[in-house]
Amino acid sequence: MDKKDNPLTEQVVPKERRAAPRREDDRRRVRKDRELEAARRISEALFEHLTPDELVAKALRTALDVVQAESGSILLADPASQQLIFRHSIGESPVKAGTAIPWGQGIAGSVFQSGTPLVVRDVKHDPRHSSTIDELTKHTTHDMIAIPLKRWEGEPIGVLEVLNKRGGLLDDDDVAILSIVSAITASSIEQARLYHEAKLAEVVRLLGDISHDIKNLLMPVVVGAELMHGELKDLWGDTIAKGDAQAKKSFERFNEVVGMVENSSRRMQDRVKEISDCVKGLSTPPDFAPCRIDKVITEVVDTLKWWSSQKGVSIHTSGLGRTPNLVADERRLFNALYNLVNNAIPEVQPGGMITVSAREEPVGVALNVTIEDTGKGMPPEVRDSLFTAAAKSSKHGGTGLGTKIVKDVVDAHHGKITVESELGVGTTFHIYLPLKPPGISPT
Repeated sequence: MDKKDNPLTEQVVPKERRAAPRREDDRRRVRKDRELEAARRISEALFEHLTPDELVAKALRTALDVVQAESGSILLADPASQQLIFRHSIGESPVKAGTAIPWGQGIAGSVFQSGTPLVVRDVKHDPRHSSTIDELTKHTTHDMIAIPLKRWEGEPIGVLEVLNKRGGLLDDDDVAILSIVSAITASSIEQARLYHEAKLAEVVRLLGDISHDIKNLLMPVVVGAELMHGELKDLWGDTIAKGDAQAKKSFERFNEVVGMVENSSRRMQDRVKEISDCVKGLSTPPDFAPCRIDKVITEVVDTLKWWSSQKGVSIHTSGLGRTPNLVADERRLFNALYNLVNNAIPEVQPGGMITVSAREEPVGVALNVTIEDTGKGMPPEVRDSLFTAAAKSSKHGGTGLGTKIVKDVVDAHHGKITVESELGVGTTFHIYLPLKPPGISPT
C-alpha cells in the first residue's frame, strides 16, 4: 500500500507537527512562570532590607536559587579607581569582599563595558576568562553567566556572575530570569544609595552646626592652657630655685600635661576647620614639606602615653634618630599614626605593649614605619578587609573610619600599608612612605 494511502500516516504527521508548537508553548509558559517567580522572590527579598550590603547579599542568594547555580558574585563599579569590586560572594570558596579587578578585565569587565549579558558554556577555553580569581579561591568555573547590573534603560553599576549550574548548563532561559533579578537589584541598590545619601546630607548639615559649636568651645581650652603655662612657672618658680627636687618633678609633669592639652586642642581646631571647609564644599590640599618622622612619632606617643598608662599598656619607640627627612604632610601623618596607635591601646591587655619604630627601607628610597602590638589580634576576615571598600570595625561601636583615614593619608603620599595579625598574638602595621613622593614638590 502506498504511503499516502495509509490512513495511519496521514493522522500521525499532522499530530507531530502540532506537537512541536505545543512543546514550544509549554517551554515559554515554564520560562514565564520562572520569570514571575524570580520577580516575586527578588521583590520580596529586597524590600526586607535597606542597606546596600544587605541588598547585595540577598539579591545574589536569590539569583543562585532561581537558576540553580552553585556559586556566584556581585561586583560593583568604583568609578574613582575604574575597578569592579567584589561586594558579596557565595560558594564553597567565596571571593573575599573588597577584592578588586580592573573594570575592563576578564569576562566581568567585558560585560560591564558592553552592557550586555554573556553566556559562557566552557569558561576554560574562553580567551576573555581570567584565571586569577579561580586560582585565588581554588575553585573551578565550568559554565557561567555574567550579566550587567543595571536598570532596563540605565548604565551598568556592576556585574552579577553566576557559576556552574547544578545538573546542566546555564542557558538563555537563565539569562532572561537573571535579567529581571539584575534590573530590580540595580534599582534597589540605587534607591538605597539615594536614601543613605539623603541621610548623609542631613548629617553633613548637622556636622556644620556641631563643628561651629566645637570651635567656639575649644577656644577657652586653648587660651586657658596658654595661661596655665605662665601660672605654673610663677607657682613653682621660687620653690624650684631653692633646689626642691619634688617640686621640680611635679612642675615638669604638670607642664607636660598642660602642653599636651594645648597641642591637642590646637590639632582639634585644625580638624574642626577641615570639617567646616568640607561642609562648605572646600577641600584642604595636602601641605607637603620636609618632615622628620621621628618628631611625628614622638608627638603621637607623648599625646597618648597618659591614656595608655591608665590602661596598663606601655608604648615604646625604636629606630628614632637614624632616619632621614622625607617630603610629607606632617599633620596628616600625625593623624594616621595617631589612629593606629589609638586603636591599638584598647586591644592590648594590661601589661602588654605597643612599639612604634621607623627605619630606612630601602635605603635612600623609603621609610618603613611599623606599629606593633601584643594585643588580641584580628580574625582573618577583618584583617583581609582592612583598607578596602568593605572595611568594618571589629570593635563594639566602631565605624571603620580610622582605617579609612590611615589609607587615605598613605595614598596621598604614594605609599603602601600592609597588616599582619594573628588572634591571641597581636597585630603589626607596616607603612611604607617614599622619601620623595613622585610628582610632589615641597612647599
